[in-house]
Amino acid sequence: MARNSCHLPACFPAAALFLLLLLLAGDHLRLSAAGHDYHDALRKSILFFEGQRSGRLPTDQRVRWRKNSALHDGASAGVDLTGGYYDAGDNIKFGFPMAFTTTLLSWSVIDFGRNMGGGELGNAVRAVKWGTDYLLKATAHDGVVYVQVGDPLSDHNCWERPEDMDTLRTAYRIDANHPGSDVAGETAAALAAASIVFRSRNPAYSRLLLDRAIKVFEFADRHRGAYSSSLNYAVCPFYCDVNGYQDELLWGAAWLHKATRRREYREYIVRNEVVLRAGDSINEFGWDNKHAGINVLLSKEVLMGRANDLKQFQINADAFICSLLPGISHTQVQYSPGGLIFKAGGSNMQHVTSLSFLLLAYSNYLSHANHAVTCGDTSASPALLKRLARRQVDYILGDNPLRISYMVGYGPHYPQRIHHRASSLPSVDAHPARIACKAGSRYYMSPNPNPNILVGAVVGGPNSSDAFPDSRPYFQESEPTTYINAPLVGLLAYFSAHP
Repeated sequence: MARNSCHLPACFPAAALFLLLLLLAGDHLRLSAAGHDYHDALRKSILFFEGQRSGRLPTDQRVRWRKNSALHDGASAGVDLTGGYYDAGDNIKFGFPMAFTTTLLSWSVIDFGRNMGGGELGNAVRAVKWGTDYLLKATAHDGVVYVQVGDPLSDHNCWERPEDMDTLRTAYRIDANHPGSDVAGETAAALAAASIVFRSRNPAYSRLLLDRAIKVFEFADRHRGAYSSSLNYAVCPFYCDVNGYQDELLWGAAWLHKATRRREYREYIVRNEVVLRAGDSINEFGWDNKHAGINVLLSKEVLMGRANDLKQFQINADAFICSLLPGISHTQVQYSPGGLIFKAGGSNMQHVTSLSFLLLAYSNYLSHANHAVTCGDTSASPALLKRLARRQVDYILGDNPLRISYMVGYGPHYPQRIHHRASSLPSVDAHPARIACKAGSRYYMSPNPNPNILVGAVVGGPNSSDAFPDSRPYFQESEPTTYINAPLVGLLAYFSAHP
């Protein structure tokens, strides 16, 4: 993908700056400045993860309409793979997005945990641990990583509660003969990032996470390849690695460097910067593409004056910032008429929350270094980046043309018919009898609101024209995912402390 050259003066004319100011001011909308209860939204965004839990639920489970599910996962392979998260509205446990979710939850706690308050910080840490406990099980045997539980074709052929699930629970793995550097690299990143979260809270658990991260990264690097090639029939087209595995190796090394401070990981990054295409796709960040995240994460070292050999990553991060500013003529990042970041493909809110998280994180790094980003003849200050990130969060919470909150349970008007099996089917408490695979179809097609409110779930969101159908069959717009919420936790934490 061609690199964006937004550092050139001609790339940021005065008219573009005027459009940027209009978008941030909400010229066409009456924005509720400081009118959102960010702490309430934070609480709900973390609560959502309890609704996505798989396995045996703990006694302090707060989403009470969910019950135990998938208690025999891994049994067919002779391993224990219970626990973890369902990634979205289905009942599959996809390891690639689950690991990315865990990494971003950890990053949210690392950078913004101090803004959460004691209660929500504890809930966020528990959300991280629910993910890492599972990832430890998935990596318990050297040279093997279990990357998925459940057959997606049979699962997607049913509309049933996870508590009733009777579809195939095949356990899929990568190993030396069937490599998956992408999912293994992301898993290493998740374990390393989480080790920082638990360093002072639970030192023994932190050491376990870090030791495992090192082993998994070595496996990912030694046996290079994309898991889509090894497991195409199981992971595609659901979480097929389109972007390649190279970015996950750099991403894993970057988090191991942050967690260990070992020079070997820094040298690995510098040595492989060109080979692993560190400068590609600078304005992409999500479960499949880590480039913008790598650049922002490593830039902190450069801005603090500790790593001039990583200077290129800061140059890339600055270019990333310039590529997001509204009004620049390019094809990678667009804005809806209502001011929402929009990128082609499904589940657009994943781009909104991930890119906004990077805007906020980078603005903090810039602030501490007393630095601004130069985009042509314009200086993008840390305050400007924060305003742009806040604008995206406010859009999600209701400052948009439809006046709808895209977070379920927040505000008076939010999606009622989300594409989510457990939410849309009667709970076990309300309907104790089993609901078979096809018997759930009438609930899927029903125009009625979902009976169970999945509080905190942020759906895929509106289209490029700010229109939203609020209909289960429109899954790209109405399905929530864990990787939408994970970066939003950090954003809401910061804005709850800086309204």
